[in-house]
Amino acid sequence: MMWADLVQPFAETQDGLITAEQCHAAGLSRDQVKRLCRSGEWHRIFRGVYRVWVSAATRDDDIRLHIRAALLGTGPQAVVVGSSAAHLFGLPSGQQDLVHLAVPGGNGKPRRIQDAAVIVHQRVLDDAEVTTVDGMRCTTPARTVAGLLLAADRFTAVSVADAALYAGLLAEPDLTLVERMLFRHRGAVAAREWLEQVDGRAESPLETRGRLRCADAGVGPDDLQVSLTDRDGAFLGRVDLYWHRYRLVAEADGAEFHDRPEALYRDRQRQNGLMAAGFTVVRFTWEDVRSRGRLPAMVRAAMGRPL
Repeated sequence: MMWADLVQPFAETQDGLITAEQCHAAGLSRDQVKRLCRSGEWHRIFRGVYRVWVSAATRDDDIRLHIRAALLGTGPQAVVVGSSAAHLFGLPSGQQDLVHLAVPGGNGKPRRIQDAAVIVHQRVLDDAEVTTVDGMRCTTPARTVAGLLLAADRFTAVSVADAALYAGLLAEPDLTLVERMLFRHRGAVAAREWLEQVDGRAESPLETRGRLRCADAGVGPDDLQVSLTDRDGAFLGRVDLYWHRYRLVAEADGAEFHDRPEALYRDRQRQNGLMAAGFTVVRFTWEDVRSRGRLPAMVRAAMGRPL
């Protein structure tokens, strides 16, 4: 029997990964595992965790691969938390150079496993705070959002909460549960303020950041994702941010979509239609929202206010 047949029952449910213990259970010796790694057929991803083939789910997702490997290598009590859990749910999770896991423990001090860039947090989680994604134990969407509100920067945390609502992972009433999860944690006061700024209509982290930049400068939009028509009632488009009094539109230009030729053509057509109907259009990119005042200055200029 080939080694692939021996390990398939394990690897096919683990994104093509297998642990040293599972190798032993499948009848493979340590020397056989070493030979497979030296030959290049297998790749060591984490201490005691090997990639035996490339799964469809991880072909273009190294982050998921390292989360799965770290989870397998840390043991059955480990739970994926923080930005790593957000990634499993498909939420915008910021930097992913580290995998964040939690294991039961009372001192709360995280420790880093050097060879896998894994942060292991000592944390006690209730059963109701843990779920599974493709067989990986991770915090629920509510617990994940609460954790990032406490640990991440404001823009990342609000973007994750916005995205969780938009994707249907959370509903508006669930925000009350998230707020309760913040109780008695360091940073809870700021986190509750950020939670009040969450809006599930935002379709991207760029939109979220643009909205927050404008709100911080006192020129927050009146509405989000507004469908606009011309004077004859013909549909012109659904716009990201809108100021009613000024008939002012702000549109987020994310490179992942808007740089495509067909998207650029549609954007230009739509913008021309909006402008012809008497709307003012401001377009903004990630470069515009990295600065505190750049987008608000663009909005004020479009409103005709002094800068």
